[in-house]
Amino acid sequence: MTAASSTKSALRIRKAAVLGAGVMGAQIAAHLTNAGVETVLFDLPAKEGPKSGIALKAIANLAKLSPAPLADKNLAAAIIPANYDEDMGHLKDVDLVIEAIAERMDWKLDLYKKIAPHLSKTAILASNTSGLSINGLAEALPEEMRHRFTGVHFFNPPRYMHLVELIPTKLTDPAVIEGLEAFLVTTVGKGVVIAKDTPNFIGNRIGVFSMLSAMYHTDQFKLGFDTVDALTGPALGRPKSATYRTADVVGLDTMAHVIKTMADTLPDDPWHQYFKAPVWLQGLIDQGALGQKTGAGFYKKAGKDIVVLDVAKQDYRLSEQKPSDEVAAILAIKDPAEKFGKLRASNDPQAQFLWASFRDLFHYTAYHLADIADTARDVDFAIRWGYGWKLGPFETWQAAGWQQIAGWINEDITAGKAMSKAPLPAWVTDGRKGVHGKDGSYSASANADKPRSQHPVYKRQLFPDPLIGEKFDQGTTVWENEGVRLWTLGNDGVGILSFKTKMNTVNDFVLDGVQHAIKLAEEKLKAVVIWQTGEPFSAGADLKGALGLLKEGKIADFEKMVENFQHTSMAIKYSLVPVVSAVRGMAFGGGCEFQMHSARTVAALESYIGLVEAGVGLLPAGGGLHELAVRAAKADPGDPFEELKKVFETVAMAKVSASAFEAKNLGLLRDSDVVVFNAYELLYVAKQVANALAESGYRPPLPARAIPVAGDVGTATFKASLANLQAGYFASEHDVDIATRIADTLCGGVIERGSTVDEEWLLALERKHFVELAQTEKTQARIAHTMTTGKPLRN
Repeated sequence: MTAASSTKSALRIRKAAVLGAGVMGAQIAAHLTNAGVETVLFDLPAKEGPKSGIALKAIANLAKLSPAPLADKNLAAAIIPANYDEDMGHLKDVDLVIEAIAERMDWKLDLYKKIAPHLSKTAILASNTSGLSINGLAEALPEEMRHRFTGVHFFNPPRYMHLVELIPTKLTDPAVIEGLEAFLVTTVGKGVVIAKDTPNFIGNRIGVFSMLSAMYHTDQFKLGFDTVDALTGPALGRPKSATYRTADVVGLDTMAHVIKTMADTLPDDPWHQYFKAPVWLQGLIDQGALGQKTGAGFYKKAGKDIVVLDVAKQDYRLSEQKPSDEVAAILAIKDPAEKFGKLRASNDPQAQFLWASFRDLFHYTAYHLADIADTARDVDFAIRWGYGWKLGPFETWQAAGWQQIAGWINEDITAGKAMSKAPLPAWVTDGRKGVHGKDGSYSASANADKPRSQHPVYKRQLFPDPLIGEKFDQGTTVWENEGVRLWTLGNDGVGILSFKTKMNTVNDFVLDGVQHAIKLAEEKLKAVVIWQTGEPFSAGADLKGALGLLKEGKIADFEKMVENFQHTSMAIKYSLVPVVSAVRGMAFGGGCEFQMHSARTVAALESYIGLVEAGVGLLPAGGGLHELAVRAAKADPGDPFEELKKVFETVAMAKVSASAFEAKNLGLLRDSDVVVFNAYELLYVAKQVANALAESGYRPPLPARAIPVAGDVGTATFKASLANLQAGYFASEHDVDIATRIADTLCGGVIERGSTVDEEWLLALERKHFVELAQTEKTQARIAHTMTTGKPLRN
């Protein structure tokens, strides 16, 4: 990558404005603020109270939304509330404006005319419309602004949905698109798909058709809404919300609006007759049952039960969400070709429903590929990133045997079973094995395979999200055992250490493997990055092995395992080469402790970090409490107790951060740790950080031999606060015992306040309490319960 190519796309965005403080606008503003972009949130002037009241109310409401739009609720104060009467001055120094008002062409055009005179000559204007014509919107702009206008369509909720569609107009400057793509990918952490200016773009065009097809076939095969959701959720590698719950979450009025947009703007679509809200959907809307936001839609809560609408009874009934035995058995088949063959051949209405829904989705997607997207890759990514499917429609088809499925679709079109008589495009049956291959993905408009984007920003993704059949360089193995693999990628001297266990849990092989890998790295490499090839970072210790030792009464072996855990954390901390942890997803228990002992952690924004041992009746004993005590003493050698107060609750209540920023607030990440917004860039950034530490003459910290502790006075103070919890029945006797032991370890044991201890003293305390707790009946019951149910037990 030349210097020119990397700077060509640099788009410096210091300040942004979001126009429209509705659900989407406010959450886009929140996520830009997460990303460190100063953001002004505009709305109409309020009729009463402060003029910016509408924006102020929207900002206050962000704290109540779940999942949380803000990665740290304190960031709400950074969003600037504004209104169009008094605050147009803010626009003069804004680099990016995102318009997110209601889907009315006339309202959007009026707003553009109003703001145009206030924008700088370099500001980019983008509309977050979910389906209106971007070229049509551009016509309202002064000519000199049209080359800086584009569509930028976020998916809801903007913080969590990976997809952003970028829709250039005929006149948009390519440099604007290139710069925005780099900004959205790295700074905002998104997966960008460049879409054509067609109604509903790619994600909603295909995603909403898939829902319409499922709704049509629900009627055809007389299935319940809950049955359809049981068939179209995780069983197909799709989100739990499946079809009808998704409609409830989106809002049935919004769903109907998107369907109407398709009906109004696609009069010549061969499937046009299906672009209408089914009678029962319209019926719910007419009654004001709009889904989650009104408390009732296809589903609603009745006391503790979830009830589902029964169309025949015109009333709600208990939801019995499960597929038939025959279909459950078919869906469990691993081989996609066999699975689809059995679905098509079965007489079970549920199987027929699934085959028909897939057939019509494949048919529609292939028919429209040339008009709506540059390549099949864009379609698959739009659906995966925007709708949360594990595989996109083309990938699913290719996995199931391209030509076999194509033949079956053609048979059904001829027999009049398909929703449309439109023929499959000729390219579908030209002998191909699919649309994704070694030369890239198929472009129907160019009739050629196209490789992935060459945009410089993607050089930062060493392992991008793979499409079916895609293989990336797996690097060179330096050493491996049953637990870990130490490997290199390129020749930069940075080793990558990956675990090989399920959920990247920590067992003896991992502990011994990490220690051996670090020794090797000290001899042969200049740094190490602990990075997993998939989420999570680590679900913590392998409880099964631990419980086995306890049940067999092998206490000495159990204690050795705990000691080995601590040795591993200390090997990470005192390694002569910097060890950097690259965290994404869960980092629980031992996983959290490993990153705490690293020279630096590079964490994806969506990192859920916690010392969760108290939940299974234990305390952190992989060095976690020792490290927190050391940090507290460093922060305030005079009185570490104030610092310990901040982390005691975190550990005793087994708190897990809801973001990397929150992990910093909880004391589980350091201020110096790095937060990365795009999880696919995590390894690249972690390697850069590791390299920089190595190149700057890294030395591990000196062993701490005189650590001031809060002593028995500190423990007694923590214990007093626990008494109130127990009196109010918020904590059981066993909870209090665990928390007291956590306090004792953090405060250095039964010793005078202000005394100094060394690290081994703290580690020994950790081990003692951990082993004693592990032998109690209640802790063993908690471990067993968590292992069988996945849920904590309160006893």
